Amino acid sequence: MAELKCPHCGQAFTVDDAELGSIISQIRDAQFEQDVKSRLHELTGHMQEKHALEMSSLESKLRMQIQSDHEKELKRLGDNLRQAEDKAKDYAIQIEHMEDRNKLAIMEAVKTVEDEKRDLEHKLAEEKSKEELLLKQKDDQIAYYKDLKTRMSTKMIGETLEQHCEEEFNKLRATAFRNAYFEKDNDARTGSKGDFIYRECDEGGVEIISIMFEMKNEMDTTATKHKNEDFFKELDKDRREKNCEYAVLVSLLESDSELYNAGIVDVSYRYEKMYVVRPQCFIPIITLLRNAAMNALSYKQELELVRNQDIDVSNFEENLLKFKNDFTRNYDIAHSHFDKAIEEIDKTIQHLEKVKKELLGSDNQLRIATGKVEDVSVKKLTKNNPTMQAKFESLK
Repeated sequence: MAELKCPHCGQAFTVDDAELGSIISQIRDAQFEQDVKSRLHELTGHMQEKHALEMSSLESKLRMQIQSDHEKELKRLGDNLRQAEDKAKDYAIQIEHMEDRNKLAIMEAVKTVEDEKRDLEHKLAEEKSKEELLLKQKDDQIAYYKDLKTRMSTKMIGETLEQHCEEEFNKLRATAFRNAYFEKDNDARTGSKGDFIYRECDEGGVEIISIMFEMKNEMDTTATKHKNEDFFKELDKDRREKNCEYAVLVSLLESDSELYNAGIVDVSYRYEKMYVVRPQCFIPIITLLRNAAMNALSYKQELELVRNQDIDVSNFEENLLKFKNDFTRNYDIAHSHFDKAIEEIDKTIQHLEKVKKELLGSDNQLRIATGKVEDVSVKKLTKNNPTMQAKFESLK
């Protein structure tokens, strides 16, 4: 039991433990709820105040962060703007320099083109001048040969062309053809002959080159016009008969032919190693063939050396054959003497065999005699001889 006193009237009363527990519980719950409400109100006010402070602080920080970021972005943009302005200035300078270089390159290109144009004009002028000179020379040559033909009789045509070629050759004989033979072909033993033969040999006598020349011409007024190919067969025959390597027809025939007027014409498709030239190409054809032959000279020299070696081999074979014949004859003689010596040796052997046989018989007799000597004894000697037995007995 517990005694309680009312706080309002001051009256005392008693309660048991259950009632006291219920009262305490009621008091505690009401006080606790009041305390909770009061604490909750305080906490709510405190949280609101704290939240207001935090929001204020956060807002201040956000404002400062935004301001800082804004300032940094402004600074970055300012730096980028300055860099862009610097690059723009550099680009402007580069563009200005590039324009200057382009202007300079254009000026140089224009100058180069102008120089090339001047050079080309100069070359064209030179070529034109050369062509005009060549045309003039050709016209002069044509006029010369036309004049030459009009001044020549039909009988003298060939001889005059031969004389012209001979004079052209003699102009260069002392300088360019010092070791060359160039004379008229006067050997008609085979039934025909050419006009000129050119031969040249090296110091060892090896032929470098040989050419059979034929000169042909005719007047414009001649009734029958010949062609160059009319003389190919005869010229090839002369070349072969005179052992020349090349054949050259120096011709004024077919004067309007573009083929023969173009220069040196190779007709080896018809006849081997044959050419047709105009008189102005007489010296050049010799020079060209001679230079080609000079390049092949070493092969010709080697061929000549091989030929000489073949001759040496032939001489060696002849000497070897003579030696074999002489050796055979001497061998036969020696063999005959050898056979005779063998016969004599055989005879001697037969005689020695006889002597050997006799010696063998004598040896046999000596062996029998020796056996008999060995078989002799005192007993055998004194057998049937009492006198000798008595003497030997007395000696004992």
